[in-house]
Amino acid sequence: MRLEPTEDERTIAEVFGGFFRNECPPAVVRAAEPLGFDIGLWARLVGTGAPDMGRAEAVGGGGAALTDLAVVAEQVGRTVAPVPFVEHAVACRLLDRLGVSPPVGATEVATLALRPAGAAGDWTLVPAGAVAGTVVGLVGDDLVCVHGPPPGGAPANHAAMPVADRASGGGTVLASAAAAREAFAVARAEWQTLTASACVGIITTALDLAIAYVTERHQFDRPIGSFQAIQQQLADLPIVLEGATLLTAKAAWAGDRPGRGTVDVDRADITDFPVLAGMAFLHAAEAAALATDRALHAHGGYGYSEEYDIQLLYRRARGWALVAGDPARECRRLADAMFGPVEEVA
Repeated sequence: MRLEPTEDERTIAEVFGGFFRNECPPAVVRAAEPLGFDIGLWARLVGTGAPDMGRAEAVGGGGAALTDLAVVAEQVGRTVAPVPFVEHAVACRLLDRLGVSPPVGATEVATLALRPAGAAGDWTLVPAGAVAGTVVGLVGDDLVCVHGPPPGGAPANHAAMPVADRASGGGTVLASAAAAREAFAVARAEWQTLTASACVGIITTALDLAIAYVTERHQFDRPIGSFQAIQQQLADLPIVLEGATLLTAKAAWAGDRPGRGTVDVDRADITDFPVLAGMAFLHAAEAAALATDRALHAHGGYGYSEEYDIQLLYRRARGWALVAGDPARECRRLADAMFGPVEEVA
C-alpha cells in the first residue's frame, strides 16, 4: 500500500478541487436545499467525465481505479456538493461488472439501494433515490435493476439528502444466490469507501473553517485562537484527519486488488476489502461528526446560524453515514467478520 498519492492522483485532486471550488460555493449548496440535488451542477460534472471515469474504457468509461474515484469523492465532501457522484459511480461500476450497460442518459442518475427490499417490495431510504432513474438492489436472493422516473422529492431530513423509498417490482434480475450477494457486497463496500472519502473531505473543510474563524475572531483584543480552551478543542483534529485518511486510503487500495484479502486480527493483517471498507466508513463518519462538532463549537453561537457554512458540514457529516442504517449494526457485522459470530449463552 502506498502512503503518498501518485502524480495522477495529485492531478485529479487539483482538477476536481478547482472544479468544485469554482462551481460549488456554499451558496450553491444552500440553493439546492431541501432536495440536495443541483441538476445544473450535475450536468457540468457529467461534462468533465467524472461520473463515468470509474467505468471500463471498453464501455466508454475512463478506466479509473477506486483510488482515483476516492480522490474525487474527497473533493465532493470538501464542498458538500449536492451531486450523487458516489452513488452513480458505484451503481454503474456494478452494472459494468455484471455485463449490463447502464441505460442512463447524459445527466440521468443511477444508484444503489443499500438495504434489501422489505416484505412490501420497497427499498427504503435509497441514497439519491429521489433523483435516480436506475436503482440496483437486492430483492430476496436476487440482484435486481429497476428503471423508472425518479420521484423528484425527498422526505425532509436535516442533511438535505435526496433519499427516497423506491419500488423494486418490474425490474430485471441481474444475478441470483451467491453471485448476487457477492456482487452486492463489493458494490456496498465501494459505496462505503467513497463515502468515507467524502467524510475525509468534510473533516478537512471543517478544520479549515475553524482555524480561519478563531484566527479572525477577536476577544479581549486578541484572536480567540490564542486561548487555550479553543486550542484544546482543535489541536488533535489534524491527527483525526490523518487517521481517517489513512484507513480510507487502505480500503480503496484493497478495493483495487484482485480477489479476497485476509482477516488476521492476531497479526494485525487485514486486507479484505469489505472489512476494510466497513472500518473506514465507520471511522471516517465518526471522525467527521467529531470534527464538525468541534469546529461548530469554535464558532460559538454563530455556529448554529444558517449564515455560517460550518452548519452545512455539521448536518451532512451525520446524515451521509446514517443513510446506511444503524452504525451499531455495521459494527456487529465487522465484529463477526473479524472474530466470528457471537454465541449467545442462556
